[in-house]
Amino acid sequence: MNRKHDMIEALALGATFACLAHCIALPLLLALLPALAAIVPVPTEVHLVALGLAIPATGFALWSGYRHHGGARPLAMGLLGLAMLAIAVWPWGGSVLEAPITICGSIAIGAAHLGNWRLRRQVAHVHAA
Repeated sequence: MNRKHDMIEALALGATFACLAHCIALPLLLALLPALAAIVPVPTEVHLVALGLAIPATGFALWSGYRHHGGARPLAMGLLGLAMLAIAVWPWGGSVLEAPITICGSIAIGAAHLGNWRLRRQVAHVHAA
């Protein structure tokens, strides 16, 4: 069972870092190459789809971790991060606030997954001893 949870956590963390890289790299790339921005716009739907994938993946990983170790901090941090992603897409989608809020939300989700992973490892270590 630990291997399954480790794989889910690793996939969720990988997706978080991919999102973070996208949020940091794309604005930098677009700022450096204005011509590319006119050719390859990123529609809001891409961010809605990413949010639609992030909510169940993050929710499942963090909720299953919470049930395993009982630590609420990663779950709360992950929910905060997901809320920030949702706020960035809906009220501020397309504005200058979208990228910074999304980056902060992604960092919060990444920290939540790392905290979740650590707590699961601590509980597994205690049970193994």
